[in-house]
Amino acid sequence: MTGEARTAAAGEWAGRTHPAGLPRLQRCLVMGVVNVTPDSFSDGGRWLDTSAAVSHGLKLAAEGADIVDVGGESTRPGARRVDQEEELRRVGPVISQLAAAGVLVSVDTMRAGVAESALGAGARLVNDVSGGLADPRMARLVARAGVPYVITHWRGYSRDMQALAVYDDVVREVSDELRRQVDVAIAAGVDASAIIVDPGLGFAKLPGHNWTLLARLGEISRLGGGRQFPVLIGASRKSFLGALLRDPDGEPRPVDERDDATTAVSALAAAAGAWCVRVHAVAANADAVRVAARWAGARGSGAPGKPAASSAGTAGSAS
Repeated sequence: MTGEARTAAAGEWAGRTHPAGLPRLQRCLVMGVVNVTPDSFSDGGRWLDTSAAVSHGLKLAAEGADIVDVGGESTRPGARRVDQEEELRRVGPVISQLAAAGVLVSVDTMRAGVAESALGAGARLVNDVSGGLADPRMARLVARAGVPYVITHWRGYSRDMQALAVYDDVVREVSDELRRQVDVAIAAGVDASAIIVDPGLGFAKLPGHNWTLLARLGEISRLGGGRQFPVLIGASRKSFLGALLRDPDGEPRPVDERDDATTAVSALAAAAGAWCVRVHAVAANADAVRVAARWAGARGSGAPGKPAASSAGTAGSAS
């Protein structure tokens, strides 16, 4: 088997797609989460204070986060929306202080107004869990700003999204729906090379849907065929991991005890070719993506003990 064939066997599309304007590393990136909210499913309230949120973001960056994702509105199942002014009040000072400290910041928002303010404060990436469906102005804002844009598969707001988790073929339907969202963004002027896609694990998905999507990331990357897009995976601490790891009495694993499972998903997703994993606990996941890169590189090189060209780069290296 040739080296090229070995690399393909290690991951058919691993490492081939990188969004313009963000670090280009020979490994999967790690995005650390800062929820400036009182009601997020994992850590609601812990980082609601600005100084606590900034300190946490700096800690995540020190632990190996390539990007720190700051959000001011919970999107957990059943969550109620906050108004734009409150969302801005929560995230604005956190983003500006982290950006001033040299952290690469993304803003997690469904509102174009919040995204515009965040970009002005120093954010360099828009992470929209609605993929432009919640606010039709978002794509035009991203196009004008010329920044990378995460488009997530989405079927509705948190309060009722799980009722929409009905699929005949989850991979085909998620790919088709994401393709339509991507097409709308490109038609609005967003550069295709700046688009990142996210299958939206847990957003209108039952546990089985999430596992199927994770197992077929290559198909998600191509959205059913054609151009390949970088893929962001957000599995961290989600309920499908808790359901998998039920105790003998049938109780799901508690949220704060799902980090080991998250790390396992990160390693597998990275080895399969994910561009980035979004996680709450960074250090172990930063290790996991480096292990995955070295594993794939060793399989591709065919030279035992010899570092491969595709092993991990240095965090923060620019494209």
